Amino acid sequence: MPWGPFSEHLVYNRRQDIHAVYGGQQQGGICTPSQHPVIIVFTGSSGEQHGYADGWSSEGVFRYFGEGQLGDMVFERGNRAIRDHLVDGKDLLVFQTRGREGVRFLGQFDCAGHRLETAPDRDGAQRSAIVFELVPANVGEQAEEDAQLVEELELDVDLAGLRTRALEAARSTPQIAGTAARRSLYRRSAAVRRYVLARAAGICESCNEPAPFITLQGEPYLEPHHTRRLSDGGPDDPRFVGAVCPSCHREIHHGLHGSTRNEALIQVIRQKEAPTGR
Repeated sequence: MPWGPFSEHLVYNRRQDIHAVYGGQQQGGICTPSQHPVIIVFTGSSGEQHGYADGWSSEGVFRYFGEGQLGDMVFERGNRAIRDHLVDGKDLLVFQTRGREGVRFLGQFDCAGHRLETAPDRDGAQRSAIVFELVPANVGEQAEEDAQLVEELELDVDLAGLRTRALEAARSTPQIAGTAARRSLYRRSAAVRRYVLARAAGICESCNEPAPFITLQGEPYLEPHHTRRLSDGGPDDPRFVGAVCPSCHREIHHGLHGSTRNEALIQVIRQKEAPTGR
């Protein structure tokens, strides 16, 4: 799954291809550029000397140790940025260091949860370490195919109820791991999608035209668009997700006036969400 200028499995120069474009800290494992909606993290064997043991779990989750070489890890700076990247509207990119070869792009991920584990710090002393449960961003799309999740969400037939559930889901990064973390991500994505589509009521929130066709499930076909992110993978805060027709969606991403249309969509969503407040 490509992301902007990066393609999975390709190797890049950290300084020239990443920091020269996005800025951010050039040392350490977590880079938080101030001028771009993205969090960039680096993993590699060099972190093992500081007690980090990143890697894939049997459940298909990438376990990423937070920053902090001495003492207990806390949710500050980079650790907070990873935990809250979804509600902050920022994409999370993971690169694997390859020594002099450069850094290999592992892909875009979503933080599905986190857990606290006892692990050694740089001096070998046992401490509480934050381990993030990162899941490839495109797995959120599976929620659309999950009949059980759709059935669960259908219990909330009231728009206000759907909104409440979507907001709670988007702002939650639970302290869970493994399969439970993946399942939580599915629920979050499904909750946000369901509310946004219900809010649109079959009308594109960009061009204000009816959905182009009806799906096999008997619903108007519209696509979620994340107005604050550089991609549409994974869940986001429903106040920053629009339901748009395929034509508007492609124009926003690839059209000459895409940024203008995106700004207009932001205003439409803001007006719809304003009566209920933050």
